[in-house]
Amino acid sequence: MTVPTLPPLHLLRAFHAVAQTGSIRRGAEALGLTHTVVSRHVRNLEAYLGSKLFDRRTTGAVLTGAGRELFAATDAALVQLESAIEKLMPRTALGRLRIWAMPGLAARWLSPRLTDLQAVLREVEIVLRASETAPDFDASEADIFIGFAATNEIPADAELLATPRMFPVASPQWLAQHGVPEDLPAVSRQPLIHENDHRQWTSWLRTAGLEPVPPLMGPSLWNASLGLDAALAHQGIALATQLSVAGDIAAGRLTEILDTNVTTGSYYLQTAADKKNKGHVTRFRKWLESEMASGISRGD
Repeated sequence: MTVPTLPPLHLLRAFHAVAQTGSIRRGAEALGLTHTVVSRHVRNLEAYLGSKLFDRRTTGAVLTGAGRELFAATDAALVQLESAIEKLMPRTALGRLRIWAMPGLAARWLSPRLTDLQAVLREVEIVLRASETAPDFDASEADIFIGFAATNEIPADAELLATPRMFPVASPQWLAQHGVPEDLPAVSRQPLIHENDHRQWTSWLRTAGLEPVPPLMGPSLWNASLGLDAALAHQGIALATQLSVAGDIAAGRLTEILDTNVTTGSYYLQTAADKKNKGHVTRFRKWLESEMASGISRGD
C-alpha cells in the first residue's frame, strides 16, 4: 500500500494560522512571520494539494470547501501533536498560563479553585491577574481573558462561557439592622452599592420589573469586587452573580435578597491567536466551561 506523502509542516502551520485568524496578515502576526512568507506558504500548499483553500477578499481570507475540510483535520491534529509534545517537555520549557479575569470572578471564584486548576495543568505555572479590561494580545500581555458583558457587547472573537443569574445581596448584620426589603420598590429605596455609576442597578431593577426606576442612593465604587467587599463590611446592598458570591452565601457572610431570575450579561473567553491550539490552553478552556456549568446548575 502506498503511504500518502504529507506536505511540509510549516505549510500546514501557515494555512492553519490564516484559517484561524481569517486573514494572511493576522496569521503572519500570530506566527511571527512576514505577510510575504505566509502568503507564499499558503500558495505552495495549494499547489501541493492541487486545491484552492481560500477565497481572497478585501476583508480577509475565506475558506473554500476544501479549505474547511483541511482546517478541521489540521486543527485536530495540531492539538493532539502539541498536547503530546507538552507532556514530554519539562515544566520550565512550557512556561506559564497568564490569565486575566474580571476582578470579582478572579478573587471570589477562580482563586479558591487554583489548587484544582493546578491539578489539571500540573506542568504549567498559572499567573492570575484581576482586570476589567482585556489585555493587548498583540503585545503578548496575557494568554487568556475572561470578561463579562451584555450579549450584544461580547467581542466577535470571544467564546461564550456562562450566563449566570444576578441578584441583590447584603450581609446578615446589615439586614438585621435595616430589615429585609420585601419587594423591588423597597430595594430601590435602600443604600445601594454601585459599580462605577447607577446604570447597572437601574438596568437590573428595570429588567426585574420595576418601572419607573426612581433616583437611587448609595456610593459608586470602582468595580464589582470592591462592591462585594463593601457589602461584606455591612455597607449596603450590592448586585452579584451566582458564581462570584456562592462561597460567601454558603458561609453565611452574604444573603440573597428577594427571589428573582434576572440575567444581565455573560462571561466570555478570549484567547491570544497564537495560543488557541496549545494543549494546556485547551485543557484550561474545557475545565473552565465544566466548572462554570456545574456551578450554575448547582445554583452557585
